[in-house]
Order: sequence, then C-alpha cells, then structure tokens
Amino acid sequence: MGYKRAEEILPRDIIELIQQYVDGENIYIPRKSENRQGWGCATQIRQELSDRNAAIFRDYRRGCKVPELAEKYFLSIKSIQRIVREMKKTA
Repeated sequence: MGYKRAEEILPRDIIELIQQYVDGENIYIPRKSENRQGWGCATQIRQELSDRNAAIFRDYRRGCKVPELAEKYFLSIKSIQRIVREMKKTA
C-alpha cells in the first residue's frame, strides 16, 4: 500500500472538509466492499502453502514422524498436527 498526496487526487473543498476532522494526520480509506480481494489473491502464497501442506502430508503418510516434519519444514509440532488433521479430512 502506497501513500498518495491528497492535493494530487482530491478537490480542495474535500481536503478542507477532511481537515475539519483530521489535520495533518495519516488516515486509511478502506476499499469498497465489492472491490476487496481475499487473502492471498494478489500473490501465489495460497498455492505455495497448499503445495507445502500436500508435501507434509505425503511425507507423513510415508512414515515421517511429526517432530521430524516440524524440523524439516520449520514449523511447530502443533502446526504439523493441524495440517495433517486437515489433510486427512480431504484425503
């Protein structure tokens, strides 16, 4: 998220109106609800995590123990247990 100068995009009267509420402060203007994207939509992180979780589950089914998986994938034992539990539901 980058900052834009109000003077470059807003009419002077709107800037003056906003200054009645916040003068010289940074404010966040949220997107319209219809323009919002879901988490991970702008990157490939969802696919990367899905691939990682599938690899964890594959290793688990091949006999790797949870502590070994935690060390291999740099995750906590609880995270590995959660991933395995969720993958079992979909397998």
